[in-house]
Formats: sequence, structure tokens, C-alpha cells
Amino acid sequence: MPPPPAARDRVLDAFERLLVDRGERAATLDAVAREAGVSKGGLIYHFPSRDAMVEGLLDRMHARAAQDDALMRAAPEGVVAYFLRTSQFADTPFDRTLVAATRLRSHASAREALAGVQRHWYDAVQTAVGDRTVAQMVMLMGDGLYYNASAPDALASTGTPQYQANVDEMVTLVSELVRLRSGGAGSDSGSVSG
Repeated sequence: MPPPPAARDRVLDAFERLLVDRGERAATLDAVAREAGVSKGGLIYHFPSRDAMVEGLLDRMHARAAQDDALMRAAPEGVVAYFLRTSQFADTPFDRTLVAATRLRSHASAREALAGVQRHWYDAVQTAVGDRTVAQMVMLMGDGLYYNASAPDALASTGTPQYQANVDEMVTLVSELVRLRSGGAGSDSGSVSG
């Protein structure tokens, strides 16, 4: 009798945890099976090779990225506000999958998948602001927010971030910049902020 479908997710969860916590070299088939609480045969039933596990993780990332893209484009507060708020690492399932995928940089398919996620974010932001340079600035702001939230050196000795980003003010500045770059005409900032 085949293992229950939940076993496949447990294997992917274990692979993700090992990648995030200990890196790619530690995420062997044996280690993943132990972490998932399945036999090696059970793991191989779902993922006959390590490459198959990598592809399974990337499929998970694509699915979560598609959900995030839909949420971002429909966000009442606007695309830019959503993007910047979610750029602060919050340990969501999507965050963990993204971090795990970054640990697989030695795999061309992981690099391509991560670049694809980045392109989707950029396309949504660029569509919202209507300006390539402003969109690039927003993307870099998101990168900085993510780094500040996740980098160990970004914490002061008190254990709190050295500075707290005010995303609302950032969104307001982006809206003002979009208005200025469009010649001061009343631009549709609804897609920038709600």
C-alpha cells in the first residue's frame, strides 16, 4: 500500500528545513528521510532521486509564488505596499521555500526558478508604477528590507533591528516619485498604494 499523500509534503518540508538550517550538503536522501520520519524507500517512492526532490521543491516554490503574485496584484493597499510589506522576512511558508531554494544555487534549475520569481515581482511593480527606474528602486528597497530583517548583523545588542523601516512612508515617497516622473499629472497611484 502506498504511503499517504501527506508523506510527500513531509518529505518536502524536511528537505526545506535541512536546506535552510544546515545547507545543501546536509540535505542528503538519508538525512531527509530521517527528518521526515519516513523510510528511505518511502522517500524514494515520492522522489526517486535528489534531483527529483529539488524539482519538487521548485514546483512548490512556483505554486507559492503564483499565490503570492495573485495576492500582490489584488492587494487593496496596492502592489508596491504589498511587495514592500512582504519583503520583511516573516517566516511564512513562502519565505521558507524561497530561502531553501537559494541554498540550491548550484542547480541551474533553482537559479532559473528564483530569477523567474524575481521577474514576476518586477513585472507587477513596474506595471503598478509605470516607470522602469522606479520599479528597480522598489525592488532594491525590498531587497534591503529583507536583508535587514534576516541578517544577524542587522540586530543591535538589544536584539532589535538597528532601524525600523516605515513602509507607509516608503510607499508615500514612491507614489510622490511616480507623480513627479509622470510630469506631475494625477497618476493612478491606486496600484502603488490603496
